[in-house]
Amino acid sequence: MARAAADSPPKGGFSFDLCRRNDMLLKKGVQPPSFRKTGTTIVGLVFQDGVILGADTRATEGPIVADKNCEKIHYMAPNIYCCGAGTAADTEAVTDMVSSQLQLHRYATGRESRVITALTLLKSHLFSYQGYVSAALVLGGVDVTGPHLHTVYPHGSTDTLPFATMGSGSLAAMAIFESKYREGLTRDEGIKIVSEAICSGIFNDLGSGSNVDVCVITKGRAEYLRNHLLPNPRTYVSSKGYSFVKGHTEVLSTKITPLKEKVEVVEGDAMEE
Repeated sequence: MARAAADSPPKGGFSFDLCRRNDMLLKKGVQPPSFRKTGTTIVGLVFQDGVILGADTRATEGPIVADKNCEKIHYMAPNIYCCGAGTAADTEAVTDMVSSQLQLHRYATGRESRVITALTLLKSHLFSYQGYVSAALVLGGVDVTGPHLHTVYPHGSTDTLPFATMGSGSLAAMAIFESKYREGLTRDEGIKIVSEAICSGIFNDLGSGSNVDVCVITKGRAEYLRNHLLPNPRTYVSSKGYSFVKGHTEVLSTKITPLKEKVEVVEGDAMEE
C-alpha cells in the first residue's frame, strides 16, 4: 500500500510527472520556459598553401529550422573570407559593411587588402557595441605577409590561431582538430579535416545541420566549394510536387489601393543627357 501511494501523485499536491507538473503551472498562470536551441558550426585552419574555412548551412529561428541551406561563409575581399555565427542579420550586416570599406580602401590605395585591416575594422565595430551585435566570426585570408586565421568574438576580443572553431558545435569540431591537425597539411588533407569537423558539429549539435560549405584561399585565388558535402539528403520528395489549395491560410483583411498615373509638365526646352 505504501508503495502504491508513493507512485501515485498526491491529491492536490505537486507531482514530478512532467505533463501534470506543467499543467499545474499553467493553471496557476506560470508559463514554463520552452526549449530553444540555436547554433552554428564554423571552423578554419591554416594549411601549407593558405587557409581553409568551413561552415554548416542550418539557420534556426527558435526551435524552427528557418533555412536548410543558407550561406555562412561571407565574401570580404578577393583574398579574404569570413564565417559567421550568431544572429544571421548581424553577421551579414557587419561583414557587408567591412567588405565595402575594404573595397573603398583598395580603390584609394590600389593595393590588395590585408587580413589585419579587416580584423581591425571588425573588432573595432563590435567592441563599440559591447556585445549587443551578436556576431562571432572566423576570419581567414592570404595577403602579402602570408596566410592568416583569426577569431572575432561579439565583444570585440580576438585570437590568432593555426586552427579555430566557433558556434554551438565548436566543441565537437575542436575535438577533430586537436586529434588530427598538424602543420604542413596539403589542400586535400585540409579539406578533409575541415569537412570532418563540420560533420562532427552537424551530428553532435542540435543547432547545426544540413550541408558542409568549404572555402579554400590561396595566394591569388579563392575557391568557394558550395555544398561540398551533403550528409543529410532529403529522403522523400513527391514526384508530383507539392500544391497547396487556396484557402488553407485565413485572410484577415484585404486592402487594394489603385495607383494613379503621375503626369509631370516640364516648361521650356527639355534637357538631354
